[in-house]
Amino acid sequence: MTKKVTPFLMFQGNAEEAMNDYTAMIEESEITSITRYGANQPGTEGSVMQATFTLKNQEFMCIDSNAEHQFTFTPSFSIFLTCDSEEEIDRLYSGLADGGQVLMPLGDYSFSKKFGWIADKYGVSWQLTLPKE
Repeated sequence: MTKKVTPFLMFQGNAEEAMNDYTAMIEESEITSITRYGANQPGTEGSVMQATFTLKNQEFMCIDSNAEHQFTFTPSFSIFLTCDSEEEIDRLYSGLADGGQVLMPLGDYSFSKKFGWIADKYGVSWQLTLPKE
């Protein structure tokens, strides 16, 4: 068995919507597998039991939680994405911030030519950077 580290995201009913949004927005990204709950299984029929997707060739796993819980995503763990161009960082920042919360406005910081930190509408935290040349 191959050992590897894969980030894992637990959604509450909108895992497929989030994956579709992310893979449509971010180049070199795709949904690679989805297993859904069927009738008489512990999750809502048709929801995501387990899925994998890639963002810029980094693999992620996710599920739709079938249990109610009092927690969600936290900004203390974020997806750090290095962008290749100003157009890309502007487009991703705008798309991911839509319906979400700005944690650090997109701007020129001492450590990055352009940087922004947001929590998207699903609660997932993103740090976007355009490195200094």
